[in-house]
Amino acid sequence: MKILIADDNHDFSSTLKEIVESFGHEAITLDNPDETISYISANSSEISLMMLDIEFGVGVQKTGLDILEYSRKSHSDIPVVMISGKGTIETAVKATKLGAINFIEKSIISKEKINSVLKSAMERLGPSGESKEILQFLEMHGIIGKSNKMIQIGDNIIRFGRTELNVLVTGETGTGKKLVAKALHSISRRARSSFVTVDIPNIPHDLFQSELFGHLKGSFSGASDNKKGLFHSANNGTLFLDEIGDLPIDMQANLLIPIEEKIIRRVGSIESEEVDLRFISATDKDLIAAIKDNQYREQLYHRLRECEISLPSLRERREDIPDIAKFYVKLHNEKFDDDKYISQSAMEYIQEQKWYGNVRELSSALKVALQTSRKQSLEVNELSKIIGNISNDTVNSGATLSNERTLKEDLEKVDKQKIESMLELCKGNVSKSAAQLGVSRETLHNKIRKYEIDISYYRKLRSK
Repeated sequence: MKILIADDNHDFSSTLKEIVESFGHEAITLDNPDETISYISANSSEISLMMLDIEFGVGVQKTGLDILEYSRKSHSDIPVVMISGKGTIETAVKATKLGAINFIEKSIISKEKINSVLKSAMERLGPSGESKEILQFLEMHGIIGKSNKMIQIGDNIIRFGRTELNVLVTGETGTGKKLVAKALHSISRRARSSFVTVDIPNIPHDLFQSELFGHLKGSFSGASDNKKGLFHSANNGTLFLDEIGDLPIDMQANLLIPIEEKIIRRVGSIESEEVDLRFISATDKDLIAAIKDNQYREQLYHRLRECEISLPSLRERREDIPDIAKFYVKLHNEKFDDDKYISQSAMEYIQEQKWYGNVRELSSALKVALQTSRKQSLEVNELSKIIGNISNDTVNSGATLSNERTLKEDLEKVDKQKIESMLELCKGNVSKSAAQLGVSRETLHNKIRKYEIDISYYRKLRSK
């Protein structure tokens, strides 16, 4: 691990360098903010952690906070620890808001403290080795996240992709099922051939067979020419059956033989044709429940699901939200030659949201915020207007407004619901919940008593 130390006190930085190197890491020392920024710009991919002094020498205009602000905007993946000989609470708060992972005073620095800081930073650096290669593969296909769930998803994509097995991709709307399907195709032996999407819900009932299998001229009214279907287009490649759970049961039998035997017959023809293709399907429906309700053919389900990749909701991998958000900010900045970024408090706010539309909803909200904000930094107040935090909470969790209640009663209902949601997220930790909600610990305790919230219930979640 390469660690950059920026401090104008040469004796201190030399001592810090020795301590860092005693733990087996490489350390680089610099004593000027401008030189530090230039070094970061040229060597960001090599830097694992930065340790920045707050104040530099007399006559130096930039401070460590300026370096921190630059790094968070341009190289946000590098963890930063701020160090100060005369730190104040205000400075520590500002450094934390800008994205520093830790703030320590020189007077309390010891070898044990540095070791603790390094271990904490290493936990933030993410996976290495094989896992890192998996995540790089996912990112190449627009699938972002470093959580264990995503590493497992990536491993499954690579393993299943290299086979000829039919894959069923399941998950809520907006979780990235089509991206996974394309990634499966890209790593298969069919990667150089076509990836053809069948948009199941948008194919008219009476044209389904014609669209998939083709038809002969004159086979039905309007068939003025011979036509090849999507099965032909995907020959030697992959046929992606998107939203397969929406296929009506009376049409499902049409796919049984083509999937099992790779044989199709054009509408109006008596001759069969062989095709060589692999099937990937996706749905946000519960097909097992549909089978029990006699709305889905079990034979079709088993043909499509020789193996399955189930995508987690964004609520199940909140730790990935900052990386996903930064990915879309980067795309925006590259497309519009912009220099925007998300403040630390706004990033924490984003992580709190429920995102029932998952990555699609998050990316849409960021798209609007990035293109409409006049400021370089996206803040909570702007994002809250776009995301519609209160309306989302009331619509999705049942606290609807009522003409039978006063405005005060409605606001209290939403207020209580927001507190309960945060207590659940923080597993009953009142201090952490208060910080996330932007109120004092005493204020939150008063509200908990006022709304008669059972705090013990949320604390029990820690053991689950």
